Amino acid sequence: MAIQTRQGASVAGVRPVEPLRTEDPDLWRLIQRDRRRHTLTLNCIASENYASRAVLEALASHMNVKYAEGYPRARYYQGVGIVDDVETLAIERAKALFGAEHANVQPYSGSPANMAAYFALAEPGATLLGMELSHGGHLTHGSPVSFSGKLFRVVSYHVDPATEQIDFDEVERLAREHRPQLIVAGYSAYPRTIDWAAFRRVADQVGARLVADIAHIAGLVAGGVHPSPIPYADVVTTTTHKTLRGPRGGLILCRQEHARAIDRAVFPMLQGGPHLSQIAAKAVCFKEAATPEFQAYAAAVVRNCQALAEGLLQAGFQLWAGGTDNHLLVVKLLDRPFTGAEFARALETAGIITSKSTIPGETRKPTQTSGVRFGTPALTSRGATEAHMRTLAELVAAVADNLQDAAALARLRRRTEELARELQPV
Repeated sequence: MAIQTRQGASVAGVRPVEPLRTEDPDLWRLIQRDRRRHTLTLNCIASENYASRAVLEALASHMNVKYAEGYPRARYYQGVGIVDDVETLAIERAKALFGAEHANVQPYSGSPANMAAYFALAEPGATLLGMELSHGGHLTHGSPVSFSGKLFRVVSYHVDPATEQIDFDEVERLAREHRPQLIVAGYSAYPRTIDWAAFRRVADQVGARLVADIAHIAGLVAGGVHPSPIPYADVVTTTTHKTLRGPRGGLILCRQEHARAIDRAVFPMLQGGPHLSQIAAKAVCFKEAATPEFQAYAAAVVRNCQALAEGLLQAGFQLWAGGTDNHLLVVKLLDRPFTGAEFARALETAGIITSKSTIPGETRKPTQTSGVRFGTPALTSRGATEAHMRTLAELVAAVADNLQDAAALARLRRRTEELARELQPV
């Protein structure tokens, strides 16, 4: 099909130059509808956040076209001199931001980053000690449906039933009994501070490598409101799109002794050509995260989550570990007649967007769950304050009281939209 060029000539094969609104109005309208949905609802999904305009501009840049398999100054394609500089800039900014000896900015996302870390440090079939999924772990920490559970011998540790915090006595006992090659710390639903030094002591006792997965808390670490694992872990993995507020992507940080193994595990073992536009956007977010403004943002994320926790506790909800030290909290519903899935759907009807979550002592299927996870990174990016969080807690409680009342949920939706309009639009 012929396409119009800028000069108006009809030339087959020339790339389109029209904006999305003109070129594909159907898709453009869907995107605008979702933008409006975000603007008029309260996004409490702990793993979502809003990147800056500068990050998005880099992500949508012409660098999307470039193939550059390999690493800076060691590529398999020509025309890479400038993108080498871009990737080097991202690497140096990541190292400076986290105080790391080595950084690999090529992982496409968090799960590939974890896979690369495991393969760099151990052989398939090695023993991996990771957190049980329902106790806050991640699929890649040993779930039987994940590559981690299929390719490694997995031993799982848990939270203490009384405190619902990491049971280090169990971690040490399991490590001594099973002598894992890998110990994984860092979680997707754990609301308390992680004691990296305690994990290092256990790893040293049994000669294990320690992998810290900070996908959820990387921005809090960068912002100085959560302890850093860099002094303790052999390898640190993370995403860049959660609390770090960058593009969707992954990052691996490690000690220099593991640099070659990490790089070879990412390429050529697991990935091909890096996504250069994504790497450029990572470079932007690393620069942003090194500013005093980002430190203030990270502190506000934690304050907001603690304010939300206080409001929910006052409303009679039970919370995992009794509250939060970071950007997320998990409401426990073992004392309620409805499931996490039912509650999450009712909350969405009322304009509050969350995710269902399994919890310690889970009695329901993973598709139903007995918990709902809330996070404050996205709302804080829109300018939400502790006062907004207290109002949000009241709305959440009202949804729980009117779970099956469509009219009441519609009224609550209007209140949610009023609160959302007080925040910055998406």
